[in-house]
Amino acid sequence: MLKTALRNLLAHKARQIMTLLAVCLGVAFVSGTLVFADSTAEAHRAAASKSFADIAVTVTAKTPPPGAAAHQQTSALDDPLDDALARRLAAVPGVAAVRPSADGSAALNAADGTPLRVNPGANPAAGYVPGKDGKDSRYPLAEGRAPMNSGELAVDRGTVAAGHFRLGDTITLATDGPVMTKRLVGIVTTEDTRVTAGGTLALFDKATAQKLFASPGHYTGIELSAAPGTDQFALSRRVTGVLPADRAEATTGAAQAAQQALYVDTLTRGYEKLPLVFAGVSLFIGSFLIINTFTMLVSRRTREIALLRAIGATRRQVSRSVLLEALLVGLVASAAGFLLGLGIASVLPDILSTDGNTLPQGPLVLGPRPVVAALGVGVGVTVLAAWLPSRRAAKVAPIEALRTTDQPPSAKRSRIRGVAGLALLVPGAGVLVSLSGAKDASEKNLQNAMSGCALLVAALIVLAPLLASPMIRLTGRLTGHFGITGHLAQQNALRDPRRTAATAATLLISTALVAGLAVIGNSTGQALDRQAAAGLGADYVISSRTPTTGVDPAAVRRVADTTGVRTASAVTDSTLFTGGGVREISGVDPHTVHDVMKLDFVSGSAKDLGPGRIAVSRTLARGSDVTTGGHLNVRLGRNQEFRKYTVVGVYKDNPVAHDALGARTEVAHHSYLPGSVQRILVRTDGGAVSKTTEDRLRTAVGNSPLLKVQDREQFVHEAAGTMGDLLTLMYGMLAIGIVIAALGIMNTLAMSVAERTREIGVLRAIGMDRSGIRRMIRVEAVTVAAFGTLLGLAGGLFGAWAVGSLANGAMPQYSLALPWGTLLLVCLLSLAIGALSATVPARRAAALSPLEAVAEA
Repeated sequence: MLKTALRNLLAHKARQIMTLLAVCLGVAFVSGTLVFADSTAEAHRAAASKSFADIAVTVTAKTPPPGAAAHQQTSALDDPLDDALARRLAAVPGVAAVRPSADGSAALNAADGTPLRVNPGANPAAGYVPGKDGKDSRYPLAEGRAPMNSGELAVDRGTVAAGHFRLGDTITLATDGPVMTKRLVGIVTTEDTRVTAGGTLALFDKATAQKLFASPGHYTGIELSAAPGTDQFALSRRVTGVLPADRAEATTGAAQAAQQALYVDTLTRGYEKLPLVFAGVSLFIGSFLIINTFTMLVSRRTREIALLRAIGATRRQVSRSVLLEALLVGLVASAAGFLLGLGIASVLPDILSTDGNTLPQGPLVLGPRPVVAALGVGVGVTVLAAWLPSRRAAKVAPIEALRTTDQPPSAKRSRIRGVAGLALLVPGAGVLVSLSGAKDASEKNLQNAMSGCALLVAALIVLAPLLASPMIRLTGRLTGHFGITGHLAQQNALRDPRRTAATAATLLISTALVAGLAVIGNSTGQALDRQAAAGLGADYVISSRTPTTGVDPAAVRRVADTTGVRTASAVTDSTLFTGGGVREISGVDPHTVHDVMKLDFVSGSAKDLGPGRIAVSRTLARGSDVTTGGHLNVRLGRNQEFRKYTVVGVYKDNPVAHDALGARTEVAHHSYLPGSVQRILVRTDGGAVSKTTEDRLRTAVGNSPLLKVQDREQFVHEAAGTMGDLLTLMYGMLAIGIVIAALGIMNTLAMSVAERTREIGVLRAIGMDRSGIRRMIRVEAVTVAAFGTLLGLAGGLFGAWAVGSLANGAMPQYSLALPWGTLLLVCLLSLAIGALSATVPARRAAALSPLEAVAEA
């Protein structure tokens, strides 16, 4: 039987190529997306991580305790991190080296004036602190020299390349607030993973860095490396003994690395979800293709298997022979698919990156998970796919199998399939229909929605063979326009409903996913657009890119004085702690807020805002059970004490106003950046929006890389930005489904042509020309594609209608909005793929010689 399996592989090389391609493609998508997931997560970890490899202990200033003292900046006299402390630490036994640092962050503009790689945590800045040899070992100089005064700057090689800088150029940058310009005098190299993974590095002279990030003459930290054989924890205890206990503390490098690992893991956990969804979809769809391929392969060999049984082979031997053949195919396909998957992993970052959100750079990470997945999909799924049909074929009596290769499913099996399909369809549809009255998108409702959709798709797959005949017959009027070729194509598609359904399953799944996500994405995007537009009265929004930075207060005055500006209203954003959790509060000017925000008050108004008085959104009012005139016990910003605030108004939910409104003076006083401004809402004369006005506003804020200047349309588009990620995922799923579906249709038709060699020969002998044969094969492919597409559309639209109710309960502006253009494109693309995938099989069928085809056994 081993020789039989090997001979089958060698004797049917052309037949096995399609099987290898099917398995290879499934393996490639799964292993490639897993490699991409690991690589992207590692790149994000690198972009947010600082290496502590050579740091034994770090000394930092203690955070002031809660209370009144916490509201004041630590004075220079209270800050112990200075050169005197560094010298004392150098004398501690076990300390090999002392490296004081003045670190922070700085965002840069590229040479063309656009923000350069500005991302939270990816723009470290530091002081160049030379040692005894006059060099800073952390930042080796590659070109130029170190910065020596406040007007000079050094950056890393990657920043120079990305920003198109040259030595001597003037660079615009900002650390927080005012914009600065400095001359580039040096280029350094760095191993800081935050920079090498796609960030930037800015180096100042020591005095400038101390002024920006600490205080003159002081540092943000002092890093100590240990002498060989010195324990970190023992060294930390000795260092603690020489520190002022109330003002400084020592932390081991191991503890810092562990704390950072926890933070980075939390930060990057979500980056693995998107590619893993791709991997799951690839595995799910690819499995159907592999199973369908082997089912057809074994079905074609029914006579051969029966002959083996007739000459004495047992059922077990027949099954083992087929399984061995599948194992060999799976191993070869796994290796080829894994290599192809590496190519997919290398191009996915470019495909998924956008102008505003680029993925960090990094090498491919080859962990055990993609290798195991490649073998699991390539070998496991292939062997399983071969086991099911081979076991069924081995059970057929030899004489029965020799009579015919056409073994239609029994009525009993069809009834079982129908009962199983209904058993999945009824609860799935029932769960989705029950969600139509949901009031919110709670975790439980989302889980129910996902379960209902999964049951619905599974039911459609199970029922597809039973639905194939009636649905394909309904297309008879369309295929009838092609005459006898259209009729024959329809009959060929109806010949084996199970095969037709299995071939269409990939399109069914991908179309259902894409249609459902497209409807939900389009509906939610329009709802977010309406919500943001309804709440914004300003024509421009100037805002900080990160919550830890603010707008230079002087820029507010410059914006107000800009030509064409009617109103410039500053907004301070902060947090509001209530008994029910953390909320957002906007500090506004009561006199100008109605000019820049469209506030719809249910009761009260914003004119009474002031110290101790706030307005709240309707959602917050309901959750806190408070009305206008009532009191709310909250903690504002960094204030450590809860205080009773009078509610002077309740307004309809407004994303521009956030959860609550307060007087800006009070909110700014308690914000984490005291006195700061996070947004400037601008009304122009006559609502004018133009490139000239935008350029004037950018100039007014110094063209700061920390700030965004957006007109109304851009702001509304960004408010629905999460829908962009959803649509990216949707189109990725569509691409996966289309590629696998095309290969599946091609595979099915190729084997179908081989099975119908005599039939095609007869058609040619009685007068059908080659173009008629090609047309028949193409119409059959389009018919199968149309069946899968229509069934997928029905399931996707029903699921979107039901799941959309969750968004409707959480977002009053939500309403079902069908993206007709996208749905039409999906349908046309699916039909086009069906037609294109038939090209090779149709050409092969048309090339058959009538006499040879009829004579072939």
